[in-house]
Amino acid sequence: MSNSIEKAAQRLEQLRQAGAQMPAAPAASSSPVSTPEPAFVPEPIRVQPATEAVSPSRPRAAMPVGSKAVKLDFERLTAAGFVTPTAPRSMVADQFRVIKRPLIDNATGKGASVVQCGNLIMVTSSMPGEGKSFTAVNLALSMAMEMDHTVMLVDADVARPSIMKVLGLPPGPGLLDLLVDDKLEMSQVLLRTNIENLTLLPSGSPHAQATELLASAAMTDLVDDMGKRYSDRIIIFDSPPLLLTTESRVLATHMGQIVMVVQAEKTLQSQVKHALSTIESCPVKLMVLNQARSSDQEAYGYGYGYGYGYGQGQREPAAEAEVQS
Repeated sequence: MSNSIEKAAQRLEQLRQAGAQMPAAPAASSSPVSTPEPAFVPEPIRVQPATEAVSPSRPRAAMPVGSKAVKLDFERLTAAGFVTPTAPRSMVADQFRVIKRPLIDNATGKGASVVQCGNLIMVTSSMPGEGKSFTAVNLALSMAMEMDHTVMLVDADVARPSIMKVLGLPPGPGLLDLLVDDKLEMSQVLLRTNIENLTLLPSGSPHAQATELLASAAMTDLVDDMGKRYSDRIIIFDSPPLLLTTESRVLATHMGQIVMVVQAEKTLQSQVKHALSTIESCPVKLMVLNQARSSDQEAYGYGYGYGYGYGQGQREPAAEAEVQS
């Protein structure tokens, strides 16, 4: 090492004698390897912070800022017999006010007893065509017009979805997409409506195993998550008929309340009893008799209590409901 330094010093002295301008201080303290470092090191230091500042902003810009907004046609819905904020007071609206009240009380812990998962409400029937989707939509609309409650309406009848069609909206991603893609966020498929307190979750993209997905562990996890994440929101599920498939029976095990729609002069008592036996585990059941004359009560034996009009058909509509626990 000392020989190298001496040789370097001798070389520098020779350069000075030859007339080269070489400062003494740098020559004594620097080595040939270290001289390029001052010019090289600052360059990555200047470039690297700029790269780090730009990169994280790209995924954030691509993330959805919120749920998609849709507009409900109130005039069209009112003409079809649905409860809307702009419709004049009607028998349908008044009767749904009566039907929804115990459901809301149970959902918010104001009922006679605490109902576990009371904010999860399933609307179903024994067989298809009894008016369950009509009831689910009207319940959601009526509840959403409450001052202190928000409502999510879920089309869980994945084999025969109808909620979007009833509301006059195009189909889109929704429930089934959440079940097959665990990276999809709820906010990416939820629809905000022009009723401030109402959001919609469509049935989603058609899937070959749609009914199996509804009975899957993924559905169980999703429903549990929805009930806990949206504990301040009432969630209404329009489910498949109880006697047509078994998926609705699986869904019923997660519900705090079930609304059972029965069509008068069509559904047999044996069908109603069979359907009720499949949802015995649910703590609260509300039974709604649809399209019934008042005189039909005794003949069909479905009970009495709260009523609402179906709003369709040639005869004057009426219905009855009986709260069961």
